[in-house]
Amino acid sequence: MMRILKFGGTSVGAVESIRNVKNIVLSQPGEKILVLSAMAGVTNELVKISDLMKAGNLGEISKVIDDLRLKHELAINELIQNNQIKQETNLRLNKIFGELENTTKKTHSETVYSEIVTFGETILTIIFSQFLKSEGINNQWLDAKEFMYVSNLENPDTRRVGELFEEVTSAKDQSDIYITQGFVCINKNNQISTLKRGGSDYTATILGASINAKEVQIWTDIDGFHNNDPRYVENTHRISELSFEEAAELAYFGAKILHPQTISPVMDKNIPIYLKNTFTPESSGTRISPEVRHKGLKAISAKDGITAIKIKSNRMLMAHGFLRKIFDVFDNYETAIDMITTSEIAISLTIDDDRNLNEILAELDSYAEITVEKNHSIICVVGESVIEDKHTYRLFELLNDIPVRMISYGGSSNNISLLVDTENKIATLRKLNEKLFSTSLISETA
Repeated sequence: MMRILKFGGTSVGAVESIRNVKNIVLSQPGEKILVLSAMAGVTNELVKISDLMKAGNLGEISKVIDDLRLKHELAINELIQNNQIKQETNLRLNKIFGELENTTKKTHSETVYSEIVTFGETILTIIFSQFLKSEGINNQWLDAKEFMYVSNLENPDTRRVGELFEEVTSAKDQSDIYITQGFVCINKNNQISTLKRGGSDYTATILGASINAKEVQIWTDIDGFHNNDPRYVENTHRISELSFEEAAELAYFGAKILHPQTISPVMDKNIPIYLKNTFTPESSGTRISPEVRHKGLKAISAKDGITAIKIKSNRMLMAHGFLRKIFDVFDNYETAIDMITTSEIAISLTIDDDRNLNEILAELDSYAEITVEKNHSIICVVGESVIEDKHTYRLFELLNDIPVRMISYGGSSNNISLLVDTENKIATLRKLNEKLFSTSLISETA
């Protein structure tokens, strides 16, 4: 059975890192599919090109493209010593950059945006494939646009992806190493699209589910999930084991190590995910699987950019169909709701996508009195059956120290969510760490 190995932008961000990835790949037996991101910083520059197109600043685009070309040419010169393979690689690179230049001359659209921002993955995977070739390592480069057909981002058809993948690979010579791009896909209109920023994780699990892989490995620059955000909280520890449900909650509610939708494709097939650090590959990282090794509190994460909306009406909750009308408004604008609480005359809810907020508010205004509060964060306390953990009550001591806007308790046995002003986020993370982990019986610190 194949393994899927995904390497993010920092893992392939420099020549030495790319060499390190090669060593990791060679250390693992059997057949492997490598899903690679663009080099660190490249996608941001491609987004800049798209923005320049929209703004009509066409003169600046050439300089950005030249800088990107130079960055990759320098990588080729350092990685590939075989002159014939180096020349072959530079020819392919020139062709790709020619296509990029031609794309920038099109009329800007969402499809053109997707075409531009996915060039980084194409370039890096070609370079890595050629690098392995120059080292005498047999591999096959695959174009994800030939098989990564995703008509529904929330519910990808992994069976269809698997059929297309089989067609593509059966037409190529057999290899133990296949290399393809993360992030890029083909949408329901057969146009180039993306799995959104950070979507290479999602590519890996869609592909893993589609071929019934043995496991999916997500290689990044962190040793795995931590019990709190190490950027803000001291003395956090790595979590060695998480269930699918726990990891999904943490990813959705802000843990940056994993794309929010990563878990869903592999859950039904019980394919484990390993989160590993490219720069300390000997570390065991975090294993995510259907197994629940122990219950109770595991970790805390935070999700920023939250907008709270209070909908108040004296004729509200007792009126049949009122809640449905409210939810229909958000559904019509494809805006997901994260948290919700109700009282007799009011609903409070949160969203993290405010692109259609004005339109939503205009419709809601006909039903009720509306109050909007921006710049909030959701703090998520996660663990299998966390609401039954005997130490969980201590999180409510937080109310003595921090103004809490909303609390969601009981919707899931694995998640308790708090809404706070973002200016109080760091203080909240630290207070919760002190109150919950200082007394918790969790012994897992490995």
